[in-house]
Amino acid sequence: MSLQRALARIGRNWGLYLLLLPAVTLLICFTYKPMYGVVIAFKDFSPALGISGSPWAGLKYFEKYFHSYQFAVTIKNTLVISLYSFVLFPIPIIFALLVNQMRQNYFKRVFQTVTYMPHFISTVVMVGLMMILLSPGNGLIGHLYGLFGAEAPNVMGSAGLFSSVYVWSDVWQHTGWDSIIYIAALSAVDPSLYEAATVDGASRWQKIRYIDIPMLIPTAITLLILRVGGLLGVGFEKAYLMQNNLNISGSEVISTYVYKIGLLSAQYSFSSAINLFNTIINFVLLILVNWVSRRYSGQSLW
Repeated sequence: MSLQRALARIGRNWGLYLLLLPAVTLLICFTYKPMYGVVIAFKDFSPALGISGSPWAGLKYFEKYFHSYQFAVTIKNTLVISLYSFVLFPIPIIFALLVNQMRQNYFKRVFQTVTYMPHFISTVVMVGLMMILLSPGNGLIGHLYGLFGAEAPNVMGSAGLFSSVYVWSDVWQHTGWDSIIYIAALSAVDPSLYEAATVDGASRWQKIRYIDIPMLIPTAITLLILRVGGLLGVGFEKAYLMQNNLNISGSEVISTYVYKIGLLSAQYSFSSAINLFNTIINFVLLILVNWVSRRYSGQSLW
């Protein structure tokens, strides 16, 4: 009976489903169909034999990665950068609260526009700017140290400073853009709540604490769950462009290692096994954090 009702509903709305068909087709072709290729992580893949013709290798490449020197290095570097970014997660929320307190609409619009703009700088240009500004020879930091007769540190060549440069440059570039969703949530607050708080003698901080922050908690929890789900998903492009021979011990993350092993060394099965391991860990974390959030806060993705 339920099947008949479903078919009847599709029949009544066949036009909408027809509009949906191209998007579903693209999703299947470019997202779900390529998932078949993940089986090469369990095979001794040879391009000449193809995926189906290559012999099975079981967990050989997973064990190879777990026992390799790069396992501890890549996991450590990826976790350091991810957890560093995770700790700074509240910055866009604080930024949105500050913007929401601005009373001059013209200044507020200009300020928002200026802070959004860095988000549209490409990764290549961003890393190029960082190299120019942080150059110990002729960069901004080099000239500042030169004014005091001191030798500038090679920031881009320091493995210990790599995570800080990576994360704080991300904060500068994306804080304004990331705050948009929080500003939108604050714009939905009923003005009568502020009026009632004013009548009750509430200060500006009390309004933020008892009105604004509770309104942002559901949105923040949702984005936090998504952030945890990508804990080991440090972006490849920026990390790879920032790498050099001096900072490689602190900049080699899972994504860059997969690229070097898979495309540069042509070890397709090995790189697929590493990437699959990374994906499984992220998926398990997403499910776990979503369950914990649903149980203890009532907020979840599903």
